[in-house]
Amino acid sequence: MIQGTMSGVGKSLIAAGLCRIFKQDGYLVAPFKSQDMAARSYLTSDGLEMSVDQAVQAQAAGVIPAAEMNPVLLKPTSDTDAQVFVNGLAYGNMSAKEYFSYKKSLVPKIQKSYQKLDAIYDILVIEGAGSPAEINLRQKDIVNMGMAEMADAPVLLVGDVDRGGVFAQLLGTLLLLEEQERARVKGLIINRFRGDKSILQPGIRVLERKSKRPVFGATPYIQIDLGEADEKNGCFRSDQVKKNQPVVTIAVIRLPRICCLADFQILEAQPLIELKYVLHADELGKPDMIILPGTKNTMADLKWLRETGLESALLKRHEDGVVIMGICGGYQMLGKSLSDPMFTEEGGRARGIGILPVETVFDNMKTRTRVHGTFAKLHGPLGAWSGMPLEGYEIHTGQTTPVPGLSWIRQDLSADNRFAELKMEHTFCQKKDGWQQDQVYGTYIHGIFDGEGIVEALICALAARRGIRMEPVSVKKRREYRETQFDRLADMLREHLDMKAVYRILERTDEIQSDRGNGT
Repeated sequence: MIQGTMSGVGKSLIAAGLCRIFKQDGYLVAPFKSQDMAARSYLTSDGLEMSVDQAVQAQAAGVIPAAEMNPVLLKPTSDTDAQVFVNGLAYGNMSAKEYFSYKKSLVPKIQKSYQKLDAIYDILVIEGAGSPAEINLRQKDIVNMGMAEMADAPVLLVGDVDRGGVFAQLLGTLLLLEEQERARVKGLIINRFRGDKSILQPGIRVLERKSKRPVFGATPYIQIDLGEADEKNGCFRSDQVKKNQPVVTIAVIRLPRICCLADFQILEAQPLIELKYVLHADELGKPDMIILPGTKNTMADLKWLRETGLESALLKRHEDGVVIMGICGGYQMLGKSLSDPMFTEEGGRARGIGILPVETVFDNMKTRTRVHGTFAKLHGPLGAWSGMPLEGYEIHTGQTTPVPGLSWIRQDLSADNRFAELKMEHTFCQKKDGWQQDQVYGTYIHGIFDGEGIVEALICALAARRGIRMEPVSVKKRREYRETQFDRLADMLREHLDMKAVYRILERTDEIQSDRGNGT
């Protein structure tokens, strides 16, 4: 089990790196976190919601993310309230006080999820949350030492030297643990070190003497690009220096409640694309394409667009013929109207931006599904996508339908203005998605750019509008790119972490290694 001296010390990435190392060494491995708090979630293939971090760790381990890997997920709705998900399904909203009283009743569900994974996998890499030294939370703990006890797991404690005071972090945490809890901590990790390690050695010697625990390693600060993890920390990489000269510019409107930034990870990785996140109208410029992304609150962010002048700027670019795409909440905004009769978001009715002939009505039903299918016959600049295969996922409230009437339909009344033909993975039902009109496109599908050949065709199409003729470009596929990042992370940990010591503290180490072998 990986625990930390505080939130944000790097537990998630270290756990992901260990998952990749164990996979490389021939073990069947999976991640586990009994409870996580995050603003957004990952949607599993069977339509359940789980922590993004455990989904990333599962991908590092080479296994399919499953809700059992994160049986309890808390999505904050305010400073004191959160929506509670149990085994991937919404249970209800609770205040912090209500949840604190309730969470012990979740122990049987947590144990059942853990035991199900334990019966399948050779090694489980468990992640804690925050710090085990939160003494006010110890009594009903289900995610740090409480979980370590349930799993009878050895613990590695991680401190963050980049924040300063790492020796006090680690020693202070150990001091505040109960004796039986302290006995579970088998080693310490100093994370995010920069500089000459020889300068750190005197401090490590004192730390080991005072803590009576070995330091398993001082792992360096490293830039790992996994998309989802960056989103959780609010990091944007639009200012990265790119080796080649960009050919096209794509602007993503940086909504206050933006979500699913991983939609744009593959665009950020392309040297031929200048991807910029726009907060103010005067930053928009004259891009080749504008994307309105997903949001946690469509109606509130639509008001923000108006207040900042970005709606007016977007409409001006629409008149100039700029390609515009709305994804999920962004698609809803592009329509004629939004209605919220059940106060799912803010209640009432709002005028949409009005450049797609659709309207959205919010309700209490939440769509959560993975999808695959093909693009419909697309008109305008993105016609090259027509008929290409796609896959992704939907996670939204609200239903979007065409506005009644025929006045907005193209002269060719037989034309189908839908964006995609889809099948939902867990039900195999078929449906049509989104809408298109002229150079404006809307869809509920996240991950739309990740399919093979999608970004190549996009770059060529946008460049052609500038009068630039291009041959199909070579684009890094997101999955391939992520695999290289996982391998980089594993290589770093192997170099700076004592993996032999890690293997020694694993329960039944000798039996496992004699059965499966290891590559350390």
